[in-house]
Amino acid sequence: MTIRDQLDRRAFMRVSALAAAAAAGACGGPTPPGHTATASGGSGGTTGTPSATAATGTTAATGARTAPKPSDWKALGRGLAGKLIRPGDASYDAARRLFNPAFDGVRPSAVAYCANPSDVAECLAFARRMRVPLTSRSGGHSYAGWSTGTGLVIDVSRMSTVRATQGRAVVGAGAQLVDVYDRLAAQGVSIPAGSCPTVGVAGLTLGGGLGVVCRKYGLTCDALESLQIVTADGRLRTCDANHDPDLYWASRGGGGGNFGVAVSFTFRAHAAGDVTVFYLSWPWSRARKVVTAWQAWAPSAPDAMWSTLHLSHDPDLDVQLAGVHVGPRAECERLLEPFTAAAGAPSGRAVRQVPYLRAMMEMGGCASRTVSQCHRQGDLPGRTPNGLFPRDSFSAKSHMAYRPLSAAGVKALVDQIAAGGRHAVLLDALGGAVGRPRPDATAFPHRQALFSVQYYAHMAGAAGWLRAAHAAMEPHFGPHAYVNYIDPELKGWRQAYYGGNADRLAKVKAAYDPDRLFHFPQAV
Repeated sequence: MTIRDQLDRRAFMRVSALAAAAAAGACGGPTPPGHTATASGGSGGTTGTPSATAATGTTAATGARTAPKPSDWKALGRGLAGKLIRPGDASYDAARRLFNPAFDGVRPSAVAYCANPSDVAECLAFARRMRVPLTSRSGGHSYAGWSTGTGLVIDVSRMSTVRATQGRAVVGAGAQLVDVYDRLAAQGVSIPAGSCPTVGVAGLTLGGGLGVVCRKYGLTCDALESLQIVTADGRLRTCDANHDPDLYWASRGGGGGNFGVAVSFTFRAHAAGDVTVFYLSWPWSRARKVVTAWQAWAPSAPDAMWSTLHLSHDPDLDVQLAGVHVGPRAECERLLEPFTAAAGAPSGRAVRQVPYLRAMMEMGGCASRTVSQCHRQGDLPGRTPNGLFPRDSFSAKSHMAYRPLSAAGVKALVDQIAAGGRHAVLLDALGGAVGRPRPDATAFPHRQALFSVQYYAHMAGAAGWLRAAHAAMEPHFGPHAYVNYIDPELKGWRQAYYGGNADRLAKVKAAYDPDRLFHFPQAV
């Protein structure tokens, strides 16, 4: 296995002992993983994220709830241009599954594959009338499993058109990132987005959107010029700086499932020429020195340079750096010099200039796969007959680092990772274009963060390590977290996710969803 294969951005955690060489890591945000990606906002990061999360739980309508009769569900299905899938249907088991198998036990009453905004409005009306719990879903990468629920799941993956025109990209809310990159690259452009290929664009965008070119072009939400969203009253609204400006503001980092079901986005596009990818590695004994050097270099490097540092005390995945430089190889090599001088010469190194799409495929763990193979397998929307991209059982927590770690902080981080087990920590560089807007310019508040921190573990025995590592690092990083890496255990989540923007978000929520039709445990 080459170092390039070991370091594919989302292959990090599956290569070798962490999970047998698939790819996708914490898909949802830098996503990955984040997080998560869902129809009305919220995964990962370069993953986007995700995630990204969806509205789940129960509707807030008052009065006793009577379960809809089979005839009610049949009537809903007849009224949709898309397809309603119910328990007992041949495709139900596939339709109800998320990216993370940990949530396979959840059984929705129905999954509605909405073909257009009218279908979404019909589903919202049904949920209001029948007082049915409601969930919205795009990629299904919510770290907390909030892309599903026991009621009606509104799935927007059929609305996945991607087209570019006059310097803009118009993207359906159900489009997966691999398809966004592929279809836009064919037209010579792209948008700043996450790495995990099967994350839906909706959750990534609405939670902010950390990604592999964010230091050069900003977050995904920074490139968002307008969006179409169906709000709780069933209205399709086109929001931008001049039309429903508060909803537009909230949809740029306010998280998933809070304000409506997004169906389409219009982004400012950038040219997608050749870029340089790089992969470096060091033995675990150098971990503290590499972390110290990286945090001093990565957030203040020129905007064109983005990198992610992956730490896993594992024989094959010790200390790994991967990244993208939006420029030629020679310039990338020059920009790496001060870092490697401080960190020490790497034991493995690969630096290559590649087409933009190839770089995004590599960062997504799909270096050896075609675009079609870089999907999940199946015949439902968003899947392909020859899809090879695996599902993954994982759990995660996050911090946003506003200051460099002290020597004691670096030691604490390395010691937590060295505790052993199938876990890792990923540090993704911020700064550059991410840090230039004011914290209140969009709902994403973490403009001054230097890097994001993701604690990632496979499910077996993961909870204890995650809690311990997160608690140990809280004094060093402070109470800041990324909503697309949504954490159901996080205390003080409003302040952690939204900072000074939390009160304004609550006012937008009250204005557009006063009855809290869109509700889940960490809803605004």
